[in-house]
Amino acid sequence: MTTNTAWLLLIGSGLFETVWAVGLKYTDGFSRLGPTLGVLAAMAVSVYGLGMAVKVLPVGTAYAVWTGIGAVGTALLGVVLFDEPRTAARLACIALIVAGIVGLKLVSDA
Repeated sequence: MTTNTAWLLLIGSGLFETVWAVGLKYTDGFSRLGPTLGVLAAMAVSVYGLGMAVKVLPVGTAYAVWTGIGAVGTALLGVVLFDEPRTAARLACIALIVAGIVGLKLVSDA
């Protein structure tokens, strides 16, 4: 696997982390079968992709980027789907996470 492929896989895995994290809201405490199965499937895809990406990328960088993508995606979808607060301070903090993700990519040796 090339470095670029590992990065693309990592980004996709981070997006699947967002899917399962947001999906948790729809499981109603894992009492709804359909959403629960969707969450479990998204978790499996997300963790599998992370595992494949760390074959090439440094584990610390990959994990930080993976969780960062999941955190940013989940926070933004929380604002859009669940009317969570969209204060300037909250959006600025989300932007800082994005800056950290971009920074890790820029300084990564892989």
